Amino acid sequence: MKTLDPSQLQALSSSILSDVMDSLGLVRRVMRPFVRPIDDGKVLVGRARTGLYMPTYALREGENPYDVEIALVDDLKPQDVIVLACNGPTERIAPWGELLSTAAQVRGATGCVTDGLVRDVRQIRDMGFPVFHGGIGPLDTKGRARMVDRDVPVECAGVVIESGDIVFGDIDGVVVVPRAHEHAVLEKATAKVQGENNTRDALRKGESLAQVFKRFGIL
Repeated sequence: MKTLDPSQLQALSSSILSDVMDSLGLVRRVMRPFVRPIDDGKVLVGRARTGLYMPTYALREGENPYDVEIALVDDLKPQDVIVLACNGPTERIAPWGELLSTAAQVRGATGCVTDGLVRDVRQIRDMGFPVFHGGIGPLDTKGRARMVDRDVPVECAGVVIESGDIVFGDIDGVVVVPRAHEHAVLEKATAKVQGENNTRDALRKGESLAQVFKRFGIL
């Protein structure tokens, strides 16, 4: 089967994708609502590249606490989305900021999602790089947490996600489409968009909600 280009989902929405996955029995595909965009106008879509964080309480002498994180960012490819699992919500793990956004954007990555904290929000907004976060704070991870593994299955904000899954985020939230089901999800989502357009047109003509729902079955 031909590989799906994630940009084909750009015109969709998290609500449509959530509804479609519900209809396919793909539940727990929506991240918990505390994960929010730093810029409400941005849409994020791409393939996940996962990183797993664990808390730390001391920095060993000579240790580079960023080694796994640096390796992940330097290995990013176009249309990758960094997904950083920090067991959030958290008040002490802040894995993302301006410089990592800069390095990711230059490599063609399309955004970052984390259930941890982010910082340098003003600079990231100015860059136009889509970032979804579990909170905002000025902390550095050094001495507080480190990425212990990358490109492994993780749970981020209540969703189990693997590298290669499609991540879609907009103002309503973040959804994760499992790679094995992406073609079925896209097909049904495209049909649902057309059905919603027909429903909207009928409602704007003054038809009753009951009549429109009976005809299209969409609400």
